[in-house]
Amino acid sequence: MAKDDVIEIDGNVIEALPNATFKVELDNKHVILCHIAGKMRMHYIRIMPGDRVKVELTPYSLDKGRITFRYK
Repeated sequence: MAKDDVIEIDGNVIEALPNATFKVELDNKHVILCHIAGKMRMHYIRIMPGDRVKVELTPYSLDKGRITFRYK
């Protein structure tokens, strides 16, 4: 189910952590923790430090996010 109140922003992966979690530096220089969205995990999309990604944030918690797209 798609949510209408999500905030989409781009960033760079700076560190890979256990359990498919990553530290991502957003374009506004904030660093947040992100996990991989289910479809990306299902299709075995690999994310490495240095990759440019699209992150979804909820208005309720701006320090955690979900990686929904990896740019080429």
